Amino acid sequence: MGKASGSKRGGCVCGSGLDRAVCCGPYLDGVAAAPTAEALMRSRYAAFVEGREDYLLATWAAATRPESLALVPEQRWLGLAIRATEAGGPEDQEGRVEFVARSRVRGQGVRLHERSRFQREEGRWVYVDGEFPDA
Repeated sequence: MGKASGSKRGGCVCGSGLDRAVCCGPYLDGVAAAPTAEALMRSRYAAFVEGREDYLLATWAAATRPESLALVPEQRWLGLAIRATEAGGPEDQEGRVEFVARSRVRGQGVRLHERSRFQREEGRWVYVDGEFPDA
């Protein structure tokens, strides 16, 4: 998937307001594991922005992980809004994150509203699957 149009001076594209180096960067660069389900969700959004299929697959639960992804190079990510979180903290084994991600593909606006389910596998948070409340 494509580049973000909203990142400023190293600011993280996930919308946290923090610099990438102290937000999603360490997770994307393999320096650290996301400590919460929300942190993993944010880093996965950043991975879509950066076109990082490797990171997306590596942070996907083994039971539900596809063999590959069909990222869309023309997709421009416009923003991520976290709507709600349920569990998913540093001591939890499962969690949910509801979010809305906005993008544009070939001039067409796209809005993805998902309630994602996360769990720990071998001590690390992974994405399991999601429900689409607007579908």
